[in-house]
Amino acid sequence: MKLNYYNDTDSLYIELSGRQSVDSLEVAPNLVIDFDKDQNIIGIDIDQATKHLNLTELELGHMPTEKVLMNK
Repeated sequence: MKLNYYNDTDSLYIELSGRQSVDSLEVAPNLVIDFDKDQNIIGIDIDQATKHLNLTELELGHMPTEKVLMNK
């Protein structure tokens, strides 16, 4: 899973899978879900992210993660 913030569009993209998106659905204003060819959710796009989220902190709790990577 990857979290990417895009300053130029003020959007946060949560990539759940590396599979290719073939369909998208806006489920609420500024919230788009991406699907693969089998209709599995592969990503979540939050537009105007700084208006809806506190992006200054990220807390991971009880994750079965083996590795955490920070890219700047």
